[in-house]
Parts: sequence; structure tokens; C-alpha cells
Amino acid sequence: MLHLAALQGFSKLDDPLESILTILESCPSKQKGRSHTLGFHILKEFQTWMKEHSQVSLSCLPEQKVLSLQQQALRLLTATQPNSADALIEIYDLGSMDPALLRFQISRLHTLHCYKEALDVAIKLKMQNELMMEEMCVPLILQDKLSVVESYVKGNKHLEQALVVLLDSWCHQNFDVNQIIRQFPRLSLSRHHMGGIRPKMLTKHVIRLMEKFNIDQALCPNALYKRRLDSLRYLMYKTFVENGMSEENWSELVQTIISDNLELQIQLVEMLVRYSSLRKAAQWSIRYNIPQHRLPCNVWETQRTLPDHLRHVILDSIPSDDWVPSSEHFVRFYQVPLTRDKVIFVDTPEALQKYQPLLLKEGVVGVDMEWQPTFGCTVSTHPETIHFIRKLFSDPNILKLGYGTSGDLKCLLATWNQLMDPPLKVEGVLDLLTVHQNMLRSKKNRTQNGPKKVLVGEDSAEKGLSLMVQQVLGHPLDKSEQMSSWEKRPLRVSQIRYAVADAYCLLDVYNVLSSRPADFGLPSDLRTVSTANAQEKKEKNEDEKSKEECHGAQRVSSPSSAAEKGLLCGEWSSVDHPPVTPQQFRVVCDNMLQGLGRALRCLGVDVVMLENTDDHKKAAELARREDRVILTCGQPYQTLRSQVGEGRCLLLNCSEKARDQAIHVLKHFNIQPTPSDIFSRCQACNNDEYVAVPRGDMIKMLKQRGFLQDQDINASDQMSQQDPSTSSSALPRYTHQCRWAPLSSLNPHSLTFPSGAPIQLHAVPPGLLPTIPVFYVCTRCGKVFWDGSHFERVLSMFQDVLHVTNPENQAAAAQ
Repeated sequence: MLHLAALQGFSKLDDPLESILTILESCPSKQKGRSHTLGFHILKEFQTWMKEHSQVSLSCLPEQKVLSLQQQALRLLTATQPNSADALIEIYDLGSMDPALLRFQISRLHTLHCYKEALDVAIKLKMQNELMMEEMCVPLILQDKLSVVESYVKGNKHLEQALVVLLDSWCHQNFDVNQIIRQFPRLSLSRHHMGGIRPKMLTKHVIRLMEKFNIDQALCPNALYKRRLDSLRYLMYKTFVENGMSEENWSELVQTIISDNLELQIQLVEMLVRYSSLRKAAQWSIRYNIPQHRLPCNVWETQRTLPDHLRHVILDSIPSDDWVPSSEHFVRFYQVPLTRDKVIFVDTPEALQKYQPLLLKEGVVGVDMEWQPTFGCTVSTHPETIHFIRKLFSDPNILKLGYGTSGDLKCLLATWNQLMDPPLKVEGVLDLLTVHQNMLRSKKNRTQNGPKKVLVGEDSAEKGLSLMVQQVLGHPLDKSEQMSSWEKRPLRVSQIRYAVADAYCLLDVYNVLSSRPADFGLPSDLRTVSTANAQEKKEKNEDEKSKEECHGAQRVSSPSSAAEKGLLCGEWSSVDHPPVTPQQFRVVCDNMLQGLGRALRCLGVDVVMLENTDDHKKAAELARREDRVILTCGQPYQTLRSQVGEGRCLLLNCSEKARDQAIHVLKHFNIQPTPSDIFSRCQACNNDEYVAVPRGDMIKMLKQRGFLQDQDINASDQMSQQDPSTSSSALPRYTHQCRWAPLSSLNPHSLTFPSGAPIQLHAVPPGLLPTIPVFYVCTRCGKVFWDGSHFERVLSMFQDVLHVTNPENQAAAAQ
């Protein structure tokens, strides 16, 4: 009835095109919470009516009248909701207007700080080439609305390239975002908005857009440099702190990362001074022929003292051609029951064509994928490979065994986007990770309710597939080749043997589990495990949804007390809880509250902080596993609150400063820090154990690693003679709440702690030595601290919440 009434009403209008605009101007434009406004419905009805009344058209009107109507419609276009825009553009042919008039209207919106609206209108009118890309897009990038900007440039190669180049320029190490922000003084920005332009996120955006828009890598030097530098840092940590890589693999990957980039070569040498030794740093500096004036302190002198046989890095060791590993390897690790002649290495399209019938034969196949670190580079492949992957994964008659298959498939799609259009079809896959999880749960139940049927090594250091192989087959996998250069050709025999073992072991595991499923607490048909898990996950999600609905129903009813009201809102009232010390309080901060996390660590609170790349659900997992309280802000709050106990999730205001957020947390949970809690925990890694290093010992270590110049050495020798015995040291003035390890826990030769972390001597300025009698070093990360003015600043910042209990601390707080 309404539809017919509207159509009849349009016929009674003297000038329908003008009258509709007058009606729209009197209608509410943007109605919050409503996608379809009254104006939208009127426009849609009018469009339908116009199709039946072709005589109502702009072409029938005088030119001046048309221009007047178009200008009126253009003003409405910028004031209505986006879904009304298309109808206005079509009815009044706004695309045919003078581009200068369109630019003026869009610029007017931009001047009024309606940045998103300006971009929406420009996209609708296809005006992107008529406007300055940076001027239009930068405010939205700063507001973390990069997706809108991507829509703005999409399909225009010039603009796509300009956007990527702009973001890459922001990845430069000397870039100062405040210079950009000052250009938009009225732009309201929060910490949430700023997350998108942090260096790590910017680098990810540039790499993603470079691949999405097929931009030449040469146009993105800063992002690629940052990606490679981060990769180099990771390799240094993996090798010299975790001892998780062989020298050969480390050397290969380092060369891949660095290539011929002088700045990265210098970074490598600086990191080697910090993590390893002056000798190794000197060897690599000779290898890359780094200019003397760019070398770190004492590397040049070390170069000159190296004997000839040590002046060069042995980059390529002689590979072993022996397929049979050592007897020690036989005893320690799982062995593939295949001779070398049974292993086929398919490395050409011709070889793939030859062996494809064998690979696609009906049966069971073990599938494992090794990923070469791309360090920001794109990867190419042959069409035959894509075709083979599609046939293999879509065939339901071939049972594909994997471990963590979903992760491998994600990497596969991210590497070769040709598999996304059309989408890769996956059938006949059994993920043994799911089977392993069921196996472990079943083992736990058998341990509680009866004797174990299979010994699975609860204290094993193995994890993932290696742990499963150890539990089922008796020996773990040798993972020493996992972090190696899979791009290099020819592959070493040890790499081929590793890749074969990772795939073949899946078949052995499957055969054992299939023949004796009851021994491992599994059903007779292993393929039903994933189905059961999917159903269990679905039921769990439904239960959580029911709980949320239940909580919602509770909030509708009137709470009987203020305390009950607090609990229903997911809060913890300090009135209802006794005071606690910072050491008794454990939290996990989401990735938007890292400043808050560091502030709480300053006061001795045990804080785990999510990384920018972490999913928010990780916060809930940590909270449940480690009995932590979640501190969060924004949208994740509702989801996280439903996953932890009542009162275990607190919502904070992202726009507040970290100090104010910290004070709010302390008061909310009734935490009572004292001056002796300040710096009782390492702000960098959250460790609460230090070792005190007297000045004399610090001087010896600095000299040992070559961090002192000749003049510094002379002065330090005089200080060492004046210093009393170095066997004892004074503790810091007020930090008594942490644990203290003996100086003997520091390895005197490698200068590393039992954690594997080296003491960060590079961060100790020699000029401090005359004034600092004792240094304090974190035993987990090796960071060096000393008494300075920072203590007083923290004391002043939190004096309103510090609890002073003795005269000494009272005097300190009064200062």
C-alpha cells in the first residue's frame, strides 16, 4: 500500500526532480543505528517511478536548471548516508558535472574534517585522479582506517603505487609521525588509532599491499630493510640466546637476509659484538669489506690482530654425502626406513609431470611443508605446481596426513594467491594435530582414573610433531635443519633427510595409531576425531553464547547490592577485597595497553603483554592457564569477559595516559605498592631476578669484550685499584622485593646467564663508570640497570598510591 501511494504521489508533483530534493532536505539525513533512512526509501521509490515515466528526465530541462538541481543534489550527497549516494548520482547524473565543482564540494568536506565522507564521495564520483592522494588519505591512515584508503586507490595503478611508496617512507628509521600529525591539529587520535602506524604494523601493511597491488619491490626499500633487520635480530636471538640453530644454517640464512646491503652488514657486525665476540664480528666485517669508519669500537683493531687462518669466515662447510647418519643420531632420533635411492627429489616441471601419476595414486600420503623465510620478498611458482596442488588436495580418495594442516594451508594461500581464485578445494585431509590433542586429553584421563597404557614422557622437552613421534614411535624428530635455507640449491643431504623424515613419520604414526587406537585412547576410525572435535567446538561456542545471554538477563534484573552490581559488570571492587602486594597480582595486558604494562612492571606487578600480532583470545588463554587478570580496552572486552571468571577482566580507557591507567588498576584491585617495589621487576622482560655487578667486575667485562677505548681503560684501571673488594656489593637503595642471584651465575667466559641471555654490555656508557659503584643486571634478558634519576621520577609519578611503612622510605617519598 505504501509503495502504491508513493508512486501515485510522485505523479501529482509539478516538478518531481526538484520536489524530491526539497523533500529529502527536510528528511533526517544520517540516523544513527539505521542503515535505511526515510530519504533512502523515497529515492528508491522515485527511481522505480522514473523508469515508468521516461518523460521525467534531466535532458528535458534547460541547462541552467539542470546545473541548479545537480548542485542541490551534490550538497545532499555529502550529507546523506552512503547507501543513498548511488541513487542520487544516477538520478541527477552527478558524474557529468564540471570536475572543478565536484572537487570543490569534496574539498569542502575535507576542510570540515569529514575525511571519510570526502573519500566516500570521491569514490562514488570516480574523482580519485582529480585529487591529491596524500591530502585525502593521510588523515584516515592516522585514524587506522587504511581499509577505506585501499578502496580509494584500488584499480588505479598510479594511486596504488603512490600509497605504498608513502607508507614505505613512514617505515624509515628517522620518520617522525608527529610531523604528520601536526598537519592535522584538529584530528582526534587515540592509542587505538596509533596502533596502525607503529613501525611493525606499517612494515606489514607495506609488504601486504606491495603483493596485493603487485608493486615493484625497489619502491619499498624501507619496509624491506625493516623486515630483513627484524629477521636478522630473530636469527641472532635464536642462535646465540636459545642455541636453536647450527652455525651452518645460521650462516646461510644470514647471507640470504643481508645480501649486498651495507647497512644490514654493519648491523650484523654490531649484533655480533653484542651477542658473540669481537673475533667473529671482525671475521664478518672482513667478509663484507666494511669501511673502517663504520665499524663498532675495537673491531678494526681485532681485524689487524687476527692470524691469517682466522681472517675469513668459513661460509660453506663441505656437505656430507652420506645418507646414513651417525650412530649417535640412530640412538637419539627417529629414523626413516628408506634408502637414498627410494627418495625422489622433484625440482623441475618435467619431473613433476613424470611423477604426478604416482603422487596422485589413491591411498595415504604424508604431507609436510617447509617454508623458506621470504623476508618481505615475493615468491613465484609454475602453473603446473598450482594444478598439482589443486588435484592433490581436492581428491577425497587420497588421504592426506598432516600436522597443523590448517596453518600450512594458510601459508600456502598467502604465498600463492593463485590458489584463492577459484578457492582451493580441500577434501580427504586428516590433521594429526587434532588426533594428538585428543590423545593427550585421553592420556590425562587415564592417568587420573587408572594405569597408563602408553608411556608418553611428560617431562619431555619435545613439542608438536616431534613430541607426538616420540610418544607413538619412541624417538623424537631431529629438528636441527628446521631453520635452514630451503631456497638454496643443491639442498644438503641432511636437509633432504630432515624433510623426508617430517613427512614419512606421519605415515608411521598413522599406522601405529590405526592398529592400536585403544592404547592411545582414540576411536577405531581416526578420521572421526576431527568431526567430533568440530562438533565439540560448536557446542562450546553455543554454551558460551548461552552464558553471555544469561549474563545479559542478569544485568536486566536489579542487583541486590553494589558488590553484586560490580560482579555482574565484570568488575572487582576494592571495597570487597583485602589489600594485596604487587607480587601477588598477575595480569595480562592486550596489545593496546603496552604502556600500562610497563608502568605496572615499574611497581613490581607481574605483567604479560600481548604482541601487536597476537590474537586477543591469547589473553583469555593466559588468564586461565596462569591465573591472571585481563586488562583490555575497546571491543575485545565483551568477548574476553565471557571467557574468564567474574571480576577477572577490566575495561580501561585507551585515551588515558599510562600513569592514570596504572593508578586506576591499583585502586580498583586494592594493590598497595611501596617504594621498595619500584624496579623490583625488569620492565623489558618481566623477570624479577637480578645479579649485582660491582664496578670492578663491570670494568673487567667491558675490557674483555672490547667496549673500552684506551683512555677509558687507563681511567678504569685507576678506579679498579681504588674500589674495595669486588666480591661483595651493595643492593640498590629501596629495591628489596626482587630475587638476587649470585654473580657466579654469570658465565665468566661467554658472559651469559643460565637463560642463555648475554649481559648487554653495549648499553653501558663508559662515562658512567666513575659515578656508578654497582650495576644491576636482569638474569633473563641481560639488561643492565643502575641507580639514577629515574627512580625519583617513578616515585613522584605514583606518590599518591605508594604505601610508606618505614622512616627510610617515608623520607624517600617526601623527596
